[in-house]
Amino acid sequence: MEPFGGADAAALQAYADELRANFTRLQEEAPAMHERARAIQVTETSRDGLISATVGPRGDLIRLDIDPRVYRRPDSRELADSITETVQRAAEKARDKVVELFEPLIPGEQMKAHLDGDLQRVLDQMASQMLGER
Repeated sequence: MEPFGGADAAALQAYADELRANFTRLQEEAPAMHERARAIQVTETSRDGLISATVGPRGDLIRLDIDPRVYRRPDSRELADSITETVQRAAEKARDKVVELFEPLIPGEQMKAHLDGDLQRVLDQMASQMLGER
């Protein structure tokens, strides 16, 4: 029995053609998309409205504003937790915007795995696509 029968070879060829087309599109569109992605900024406000955090596309903190009213309730743990939660919500929204931006070229789940640094998940997804398990 051949490792790749006619149907398997045709499916593999179709996948290779799809990859080639996607790669070509990526080469053409990526520079502009990359610039748009780099410009992404998301600002979130804490639930009590006293903290405002702005992050970039990778969730890196760009700006943090703390309303002076936080000193009326001097609880450093509560303040730290509020800052952390606000920054995390902003980072998640920024990540979602990056995924959405690249979705025409890269499947959303694959992009999320890439952004999470989950190489195994990326490879598993690619293997599934190559085996026609999309």
